[in-house]
Amino acid sequence: MKFRYKPITLVALIALLGLTVVLSACGGGSSSSSTSSSGGSGGTVDQAFVAEMIPHHEMAVEMAEMAQTEGQHPQITQLADNIIETQSSEIEKMEPIAEEIGALGGSEGESMEGMSEEGMSGMEHGGEEGSSMSEDAKVLGIPMGSMGMSMDMSSLEGAEPFDRAFIDMMIPHHQGAILMAQAELADGENGQLKELAKGIIAAQTMEIEEMNEWRERWYGSPSPAGGVPGSEGA
Repeated sequence: MKFRYKPITLVALIALLGLTVVLSACGGGSSSSSTSSSGGSGGTVDQAFVAEMIPHHEMAVEMAEMAQTEGQHPQITQLADNIIETQSSEIEKMEPIAEEIGALGGSEGESMEGMSEEGMSGMEHGGEEGSSMSEDAKVLGIPMGSMGMSMDMSSLEGAEPFDRAFIDMMIPHHQGAILMAQAELADGENGQLKELAKGIIAAQTMEIEEMNEWRERWYGSPSPAGGVPGSEGA
């Protein structure tokens, strides 16, 4: 009789293990789905805003540093100085807030230098980095391509005329920052971030208008990227 029970026990054990594996797989899939739908930075507008605005500012600072040495008009080099000073200060303000609200899981902290060398368009690929940005864009209610992050900064190197290329890249980058800041103002809850968003909108609106004015004066037309988001003719 003992030999009769052994195969029965073995079959039952195999069936039990099989059921466990199936249930585990189903549970794992559900968990993965929940995680991905929560947003790359944690799911809230505040988290998505700060997780993306920090690397967005870092990218602007890198572009401005190039303009400091390559700029052909004093207006461009002065604008570059202003961007570096203002946005570096804003990064310093955002970093502790990002840590406090748990927003360090997005694109924040990634090296913008490495991205610029390989082309920012790589951020649209299906990796973890592009995935988290895509989720943050959804949380903010902005198309990922409108955030002003998917551009090849290396194209500025050796561009002629440099100032025109700089304007045509910085304007859509500013447009993306304004869209993100508008989303924070509309749906964010953190008072410090909302104040920062107001400052970003004010400063970068003025800079877009200045850059389009310079481009028309120097090169005969405003940037093909348009103007301030939401304004007439943008």
